[in-house]
Amino acid sequence: MTDVTDAARATTLEPAPTPPARRRRRTGRGWPATPYLFVAAAVALLLVFTYVPVVNMFWYSLTDWDGLSKTKDFVGLDNYVEVFTRKDIFAVFFVSLYYFVASFVQIALALYFATLLTFSTRFRNFFKGVIFFPYLINGVAIGLIFLFFFQPGGTLDSVLHAFHVGHAPYPLWLGDPDIANVSLAGVSVWRYLGLNFVLFLGAMQSISGELYEAAELDGATRWHEFRYIIAPSIRPIIGLSVILAIAGSLSVFEIPFIMTQGANGTTTFVIKTVKLAFTFNKFGLASAMAVVLLLIVLVVTAIQRWVFPDEKGGRP
Repeated sequence: MTDVTDAARATTLEPAPTPPARRRRRTGRGWPATPYLFVAAAVALLLVFTYVPVVNMFWYSLTDWDGLSKTKDFVGLDNYVEVFTRKDIFAVFFVSLYYFVASFVQIALALYFATLLTFSTRFRNFFKGVIFFPYLINGVAIGLIFLFFFQPGGTLDSVLHAFHVGHAPYPLWLGDPDIANVSLAGVSVWRYLGLNFVLFLGAMQSISGELYEAAELDGATRWHEFRYIIAPSIRPIIGLSVILAIAGSLSVFEIPFIMTQGANGTTTFVIKTVKLAFTFNKFGLASAMAVVLLLIVLVVTAIQRWVFPDEKGGRP
């Protein structure tokens, strides 16, 4: 009788064995190769569309390939020497200085507006949209808009005349080599201000409000809050903006190409590269310029990581 009772109790308490397939579903285990299949698709796309073209670009930069013939004669570092010795190529670096300086003006304005709209301000959502909206517009459309804005007798001249600023005839904003790059750099600031603004605003809004309350109780002004709370908290974002500014100042293309075609001393690094490749069929020299641009961006990134270490304080 006792054995029968124990057997019945064991049958009641012990669960039935789970089939292997059902057990795998319960424990969350599947085919071990599944994660690698998802990773393989991304890696394949990255290899085909990024790393393989970069390797080919390095190879083309060491040849005199014209982009059409099948023969590619090896010339070593001659293309790189030509990049830094030809006056018409080396001069485009100085054009990038206009955009480089303008990018820091852009960062300063973005910091100012982001700080202003972080605190309680009337209609701040409206102003956020106004500042960010230019970044959503296509670059070609912006170039066409500002062509009418800067043309003689256009919008800018009419506004200056209405407010009695200066006197006619006004300078050729895009035709005078002394001010053409300043005009184009101003357009670039207007377009990309919203991107830096959103980056800074998101970082500032992630700061705990208790810090602001404590600072206000201690009698801190807005400047003190920015200097001792906001600026140290968003240092990584500022470093990222500096990288984007330097890389962007060297890779400007759309706006000057649409508005001036690189005329009147407005040829940028990328415009020069495109013309060498597709107008003069010097793909080897153009590839060398592209490699130089890539190396400059990598060096600037390394410097940025050294100047702005990560949150743990580590350096590369």
